Amino acid sequence: MDIWDYAVLLAYFGILVGIGWRASRRQKDMTQYFVGGRRTGTLAIMTLWMASWVGGATILGTAEQAYEMGLRSLLYPCAIAFGCVLFALTFTGKIKEAGDAHGHITYPDFIEKHYGSRCRVVSTVTAFCANIGYTSSQLLATALIMNQLTGWSLGLSFVVSTAVTVLYTAAGGFLAMDETCRFQAALIFIGTGLVGMPLTLWAVGEAGHAAAELPAGFTSFGGVSGWSLVGMFLSVIMTFYTSSDSYIRCFSAKSRRAATVGTMLAALLIVSIGVSVCVMGLGARLLFPELGDGANAFITIIMRLFPSGVKGLMLVVLLAAIMSTACSCILAASANITRDIYQRFINPGAPDRRVVGLSVAGSVLVGAVSALLAWYVRDIIGLLFMAFTINSASLFLPTLGAYFWRRGTERAAFWSIALSLATVLVWYAGRECLPGAALFDVDPVWPGLALSAALFFSLSLRGGKDGGRR
Repeated sequence: MDIWDYAVLLAYFGILVGIGWRASRRQKDMTQYFVGGRRTGTLAIMTLWMASWVGGATILGTAEQAYEMGLRSLLYPCAIAFGCVLFALTFTGKIKEAGDAHGHITYPDFIEKHYGSRCRVVSTVTAFCANIGYTSSQLLATALIMNQLTGWSLGLSFVVSTAVTVLYTAAGGFLAMDETCRFQAALIFIGTGLVGMPLTLWAVGEAGHAAAELPAGFTSFGGVSGWSLVGMFLSVIMTFYTSSDSYIRCFSAKSRRAATVGTMLAALLIVSIGVSVCVMGLGARLLFPELGDGANAFITIIMRLFPSGVKGLMLVVLLAAIMSTACSCILAASANITRDIYQRFINPGAPDRRVVGLSVAGSVLVGAVSALLAWYVRDIIGLLFMAFTINSASLFLPTLGAYFWRRGTERAAFWSIALSLATVLVWYAGRECLPGAALFDVDPVWPGLALSAALFFSLSLRGGKDGGRR
């Protein structure tokens, strides 16, 4: 990278901080800070969903799989798109209407309405742990990419990436996230679809390569087992229904139609970006077959193929994908602290100005804790899977039961969430304390989900003192 690339990078950071500062001057109350005053339009909802799901792991992972497996790399973006459509058709409208009717701001608000205050407590703990895990993975990915592409030390990369992300998120809240997601969605779409893919195709053509030179099976979707496919789609779907930022997006929409249509449009945008990144990964396989594995396929294309200035743009594309995801997770975790704990249980009469001030401090605290966890663990995929497992195993069935199984009870939901969370945490602790133990080789999501199902359905069918649902 040369001076022009660094100039692009610094300009990007400056724009993000500027957006956060401008948004901070428009904050009036807690509803604006966390859900943008419930006035978010269709296209903004689309970019918010894209920002949440098209992170660094998605871009780098899709390029890596394209380099190693060909078109099968598109299965993950397609799974995300399917999740968008399914969630839009079954849940977004219901969540939006409930949010408007009851003043919901967070996912635990939704849980308390259906299952009571003690379920709110355990869902808050679960959601907070998951949000910290998600944020840590994104901050680590940002630092590692900056370290590889700029040559800065990992420590400096960590400090810069964390400071910028936390600064604009804490200062501007949802309004900053909304504006930066629009900006970053445009960067990702232009960078991959209008710059990265055409330049890659041009380079492949100039080098005289053709798709026929790709290894056998690269141009088909075969070779993936049915169980693997089901597992991938199921994991993505469970995350849609249990992720805190899914609910924040729906609560923030200006109408039921905006929430639903924006979510469905995101599916098209995500698939188009996936196709562009897949083409870049396939191009890397033709141009640089000596890489051995595809972990660095996307970065290799950037560093070896693109001219000065464009390298900086593509670095910004990667950072935009990651930082936009981190922003939404920081905001959700901050809401867990201030809305779900402080305002609900400690000081219910707290004025909005105080809650917003504490939310800013909460965002800074979440960023700092997440950065420390990332620095200690240094395993992007491990952090991502831990966050997914904590959320999905504990919350998925009670969440679906809120609308689709009217016999679910408060008692059943509480013990299902609490003991499933405990099981998942014990499983992870067992892996650390007893490495190699056969019992803990099983993915923690399965024992957690199995226990959740057993408790939720059996206790609900038995009934209880709460007398059913609210």
